[in-house]
Amino acid sequence: MKRTSRLKPITKTVLMGGVLLGGTALAVADNADTSVDDLKARVAQLEALAVKEGILTSSVPAPKLVSAMSDITISGFVQASYFYNTQDPADGKSDAYLWNASNNSFSINKVKVTLASKAVDKDKWDAGFRTSLIWGEDSPNLNTGSPVAGFEALREAYVELNIPIGTGLDVKAGQLISLLNWESGDGGAANPNFSQGNQWWFTGNGPSAGIQLAYDFTDKVGLAVRVQNGMFAGPVDSNGGKAVIASLNLKPTDKVWAHLIGWYSAESGTTDVSGASVIGGVQVTEKFGTGFEFDYFHFSNDGAADADLWSIGGWAWYDFTSKVGLAMRVDFVDSPDGVLGPAVRPGAGIVTPDADGNLGSVTLTLNYKPVPNLKIQPEIRYDFTSYSGGLDGKTDRVILGAGVSYLF
Repeated sequence: MKRTSRLKPITKTVLMGGVLLGGTALAVADNADTSVDDLKARVAQLEALAVKEGILTSSVPAPKLVSAMSDITISGFVQASYFYNTQDPADGKSDAYLWNASNNSFSINKVKVTLASKAVDKDKWDAGFRTSLIWGEDSPNLNTGSPVAGFEALREAYVELNIPIGTGLDVKAGQLISLLNWESGDGGAANPNFSQGNQWWFTGNGPSAGIQLAYDFTDKVGLAVRVQNGMFAGPVDSNGGKAVIASLNLKPTDKVWAHLIGWYSAESGTTDVSGASVIGGVQVTEKFGTGFEFDYFHFSNDGAADADLWSIGGWAWYDFTSKVGLAMRVDFVDSPDGVLGPAVRPGAGIVTPDADGNLGSVTLTLNYKPVPNLKIQPEIRYDFTSYSGGLDGKTDRVILGAGVSYLF
């Protein structure tokens, strides 16, 4: 009897832990859209049940593990598509086209899962984290660390710290996504068009490990400064050079925003990269929005001539209803000094005898949301180039199809 009496508290503890952890896991699995408040309410119900059954007394607080889990959000999306290239390339791949690149094939483009703590409190010392993982056909072009063991699925992962100085100095350290691009790497799940524009690949950069400091002087002016492993290095640097990137963020009105970005990077012992970008947008009306991006890269090479690369792009979209909208993107990339291809982004897929040239596209996308979490995007895209045979052996092509994203 004494032995049974001694085991009783242990049994209660084990049962309580199992009920709370199991119940919390079921609550999350039952509905991925569960809010923090809903999750806390469910935990409270489980506590009440445990008290009623005599497993837990009302004076015992919930385990700290459960409390910490209630502050973490889970989000992401699943994305699939089918696209057809009218040039019908013999190798089944569309040149210079990194998204849903498999021609005449159903594709699992991306499966993304993001875990994040609640937003840091700007009025006190506070900390948080965010990590995103992406799997699927597009992941090698999104996750800079894909070729490096241990980083295959990692899109971003950082620790965040708020230092209570003024409006709050925000510090992030880890693998950070690019500051440069207007478009998100999430593609159609976040962008008005399903496919990525040429600027995202040729005059952008992928995630890279580093540290960033950001400060909002007012609600209209902010500054972010980042030091990272080069413009194209990713999670592990192969040399002593580092990239310094600064972004002046402006929001003169609630409908207008702009980021003025400049950078310098010592990419290797013989090559330096510098440049500037302007990205922004205007929400003209509640239904009509626009976006803009301009990029300029300058490559300095020891023992070789300097080279320039620039691009320009624009977006416009209109929501006819809450379920139906139309979006257009126009972009153009010019490489007068022959750096458009592998010199900028390996695996670009442009095979041509020409040393220099340009590349552009016009894309029209229908956005249909039959239910809040589902986004269907039929799309037609026209690509053109001055490179001889640069697009599947031709100088232009049409790619058409549709993508679908479920967001949770």
